[in-house]
Amino acid sequence: MKIKSLLMTAAVALSVVAGPAAQAKDWKTVTITLEGAYAPWNMTNADGTLGGFEPELAKVLCEKAGVECKLVPSDWDGMIPALNAGKFDIIMDALSITDERKQVIDFTIPYAATPAAFATAKDSPVANAAGSGAAVKMTPGQTGVKEIDALKEAFKGKTIGIQAATVYAKFIYDNFGDIATIREYKTGADRDLDLQTGRIDLGFDDAVYFQTAFDAANGALVFTGPEITGSIWGAGEGLGVRKADTDLRDMFSKAIESALADGTVKNLSMKWFKTDVSPQ
Repeated sequence: MKIKSLLMTAAVALSVVAGPAAQAKDWKTVTITLEGAYAPWNMTNADGTLGGFEPELAKVLCEKAGVECKLVPSDWDGMIPALNAGKFDIIMDALSITDERKQVIDFTIPYAATPAAFATAKDSPVANAAGSGAAVKMTPGQTGVKEIDALKEAFKGKTIGIQAATVYAKFIYDNFGDIATIREYKTGADRDLDLQTGRIDLGFDDAVYFQTAFDAANGALVFTGPEITGSIWGAGEGLGVRKADTDLRDMFSKAIESALADGTVKNLSMKWFKTDVSPQ
């Protein structure tokens, strides 16, 4: 989930004030941005087009909303400032709905909700860490979680790779920053390459994202420790819109509600993730 960040808040706070003035719009064409590098949520195909779960879902949502949509790629870590600057209308990039982000942008209802997990090399000494195969439900700011304390002991002195400007980065800094070296990456793929080659010991990211990364690594990477679920990741993944565009938010919330009700989200989930990521 790709979820994702506290690190952008200060940089974008002023852009909310200075952003486009609120006004009613006749939405006929909507521009949606995706990273194009976070498979299977979204990816860039060989022909340069965007593919994956979110581009296919976007097509359905735009049809339901009755608008023509243009999908454009952009860098993850600059999406929120660019949205508020008017460079596009919607962010659709496994964007976690968090209270912190709600201070600078608005969100539709969630279209997905996924856990996060640690990954490591199959033959790593931190493989099969305590809690592997289980799940731990956490809330924002929760401390004293025995499973996390066990991981802190196991991961002491290790290097953990995270994609910059994500909710996962905040979690790692908050819980492991005092016992491990944290290395930030522009993309998850860059981090995964270092994980495969042993330049870092662990990675932390959206669990369904890692499933695809594992396939690409031909079994060289595995999960370790428990999955982390719950409201710590916010309400789920939703579309990010400017605060002024409440009509656009409501239009796409209705489209998401319809896509959840008619099974579209579930069907696309099973196609791309092999599991249903519909928010419960």
